[in-house]
Amino acid sequence: MAKNDKAHIHLSEQIKNHEVKKTYIAVVRGVVKENEATINMPIGRSEKDRKKMAVTKKGKEAITHFKVLKRFDDYTVLEVNIETGRTHQIRVHLSQIGYPLIGDTTYSSGKNKWGIKGQALHAKSLEFKHPITGKEMKLEAELPEYMKKLIEG
Repeated sequence: MAKNDKAHIHLSEQIKNHEVKKTYIAVVRGVVKENEATINMPIGRSEKDRKKMAVTKKGKEAITHFKVLKRFDDYTVLEVNIETGRTHQIRVHLSQIGYPLIGDTTYSSGKNKWGIKGQALHAKSLEFKHPITGKEMKLEAELPEYMKKLIEG
């Protein structure tokens, strides 16, 4: 998203220093008991399937925070913030604690009675400092229709 090298370097530094706030909306299978929690488990390449990522002792630090927005009979809507940006971090962490994303065929059993194509994961917003002016920026994206329908019940 950077238009020149200076902006790219500045944005890369913010990401590296965990100064960029990334907020996601996730819809997971199961009813999450906690109202909010932090998952701090290292993520690395899976030793069983090299195409997948996994929680592993040899992995890099990965921290995911979530809070419940809405509970249904058999699924939960979460707001998720990540401190680190590991490959598939949200998918791996939520699956690891027993709440896989609806529609995620890679990190769950694939049960999808809701008929979702793809994962029920949406990048809601990105907050960072403008690389030139230093002004706080917040970019937001509207939920896709299929997720709106799930969340509205």
